This record gives sequence, structure tokens and C-alpha cells, in this order.
Amino acid sequence: MPQPLVEVSAVSKTYTIKADGAKPRGTLKALNNVSFTMDKPERIALIGPSGSGKSTLLRSIGGLLIDDASSGDIKVMGQAIQSKGRLAGNVRQARMNLGMIAQQFNLVGRLSLFTNAALGHLGKVNGLRGFFGLWSKDEKMAVMRALDHVGVASKANQRANTLSGGQQQRGAIARAIVQDAKVILADEPVASLDPVTARKVMELLVKVNTEDKVGVIVTLHQVDYAKRYCDRILALKDGVIVYDGPAGGLSGDKLKDIYGEEIEDAYWEGAVS
Repeated sequence: MPQPLVEVSAVSKTYTIKADGAKPRGTLKALNNVSFTMDKPERIALIGPSGSGKSTLLRSIGGLLIDDASSGDIKVMGQAIQSKGRLAGNVRQARMNLGMIAQQFNLVGRLSLFTNAALGHLGKVNGLRGFFGLWSKDEKMAVMRALDHVGVASKANQRANTLSGGQQQRGAIARAIVQDAKVILADEPVASLDPVTARKVMELLVKVNTEDKVGVIVTLHQVDYAKRYCDRILALKDGVIVYDGPAGGLSGDKLKDIYGEEIEDAYWEGAVS
């Protein structure tokens, strides 16, 4: 049986609440005994009201949280990201299977789109060669294929900070393709985009998932986008998974229970039904 792409086992995360320059004022349990498995390349949406723990969960899977108290285990492609609440010793190796896409794109603005996408090679090449951007012919061709795959090959030589938000987000996805990531973690990837561009970016994530067989885990505030573009939904409330199932199985009554007064704000293109 193939190993799961992602395994999250009994993960909890507690933050210390501090006032500016003052002693700690208490704690906040952002995740409470969360477990799930991605057995195959699918599209999982993490949804829930503000403060539900969805971004904390995504960042924990990416091995990006090291402070405060944690417990539980996380593996990607069988390699440990977190073990008993602590970052694994080989976390950098495990992260090579993860492509990260953020709300603010995380491209280097003064560099060309080509160079930003080529940074996906860094984990696979000699450090000195990567530092100076001495890419081989095959590596350059891989970058251009990725940019073409996401529809921005014509922008390869433009500086990233001259591109639209949608073009920059496509460049970030191209970088993950160059990296040969097996799972893409996308944290609110459409929050900074207009609805038309947001739909195009979500459609691109669907394309990468279906054509390249890459798993996608995406946090979304827009419930309608989660139901439209994802196979499976994990809904969190107060740090606990309260729904884990097919997108079509999440009823309006359940959503109202999850979101409470925030329910109308959770829809971009229409009211909850």
C-alpha cells in the first residue's frame, strides 16, 4: 500500500498570550488533538471562522512553527516534519516535498519571474551554483515548462514586482512545480486577489492536482470556493476538526453551526443555502 502523502497525528498547539512588553497573560489552544491523513493526491480545503486554527494547522504541516507548546506527529511522504511536538531533525529534507504558496506570493520583487521560479531548484543543486543562478540547460527548460504550464511563460523576463497579483501567484505555483513538490500548501492564496483572478488561480491549483498528481491543502475564507474547487473539506472550530468529508456533504445548517455570526462573510459570491 502506498505511503500517505500527509499524516497528522494528535497534533495540539498552544500559544502564550503576551501583552506588549509585559508578562504572559495566559494561553490559547489553537489546535486540540487534530488528526487526518491525505492518502492520495487530492484537494483539501481547510475552512473555519477566524481563530479556528486552520492557518496554524497548515503552518504546522509546513514545519514553520517552532515556538510555544506543541504535541503530536506530522509526516510528509513518510518523512517526519514534527515528532512528539518538536521539529524533526531532518525537517529540511522533508520540506523538499512541500511547495509553499502564501497570500502575499513570497516572490523576490527585484528578480525576474524566471529567477523566482528557478529557486525551486535550490534544494536539488549545489549551494554555490544555486546562489549564483548557474542553472543547467535542463534546469532552465524545466523552469520554462513550469511557467508555460501556469500560463505566464511570456512574463519570464519581467521583474516580479511589475506583475499583477494573479501573475505573481502563478509564478509561486510554477516555483512549486520546479521544486517537484508532492504536496502544495496554500495559505489564503486568493485573499489578495479580485474574484475573477481568484477563480483562475483556484482553477490552476485544480489543474496541477489533476494533471501533475500533486496534493493540495489550501486554507480558504470563501466557503463557496472550498466547495467548488476542492474534493474534501476539513472544517475547524476552536482548534478541533468538526467536519472531515466530501465538499458536497457539508450542509448549510452545519456551516451555520461552524461559523455562527461570521457565516455571511464566509461567502464570496453568494449567501449560504
